[in-house]
Amino acid sequence: MGIEVIPAIDVRGGKCVRLFQGDYAQETVFADDPAEVAARWTSEGARTIHVVDLDGAAEGKPVNLATLRAIRAASQASIEFGGGLRTDESVTAAMEAGADRVVVGTALINQPDWVGELCRRWGDRIVAGIDARDGLVATAGWKTTSALTTAQVVERANELGLQWALFTDIGRDGTLEGPNVAALRAVVEQARFRVIASGGVSRTEDLGLIRDAGATAVIVGRALYTGAVSLPEALAVAGAS
Repeated sequence: MGIEVIPAIDVRGGKCVRLFQGDYAQETVFADDPAEVAARWTSEGARTIHVVDLDGAAEGKPVNLATLRAIRAASQASIEFGGGLRTDESVTAAMEAGADRVVVGTALINQPDWVGELCRRWGDRIVAGIDARDGLVATAGWKTTSALTTAQVVERANELGLQWALFTDIGRDGTLEGPNVAALRAVVEQARFRVIASGGVSRTEDLGLIRDAGATAVIVGRALYTGAVSLPEALAVAGAS
């Protein structure tokens, strides 16, 4: 069974960037126009694109909705969008700007009842963002580490009825050091939802490891931008082309 490969577009200041381990001080700008990048990934076969509003994640409200609208206009792919979505208004605004699915992370920690309401209203358009640093879940654009373990947050997502979750090992994100397969497998085994893996993909062989760990999809960022992984090759290896 194949695994879907989802290119990442991280937006900060309206540009396409990548961070190292979520550190805003360690930023690399890869493109000035995220919409052009989205069009490229779509032309190369992406069925879904993962867009992160890094400014929004840090500020607690969406900042780059204009960029999201531009990406929507440039791509026919499904768009998964996250970053600062902590109110009904922000979720609705993101969907109206073109998001097919939205990712809530900090709210899962601080506003679980609200996330449950979102699930009842929007169903599988809501994705839990579970971002782990050394086994604890981080929030607020990864700037804050909560007291909750990954396992506790996965159980919370189970109880709230989430149908999707994005699991990121922050220590591997943007490092090209390979995925944390053991941590991913533990999440998949506990989860009653589909798991999207993120963080550390450095080569096409990593996709097989993630698939075998049970993930439904995998987000690839820096490796695509550096050329370490080509999207058409990744899709072929993953069986998603």
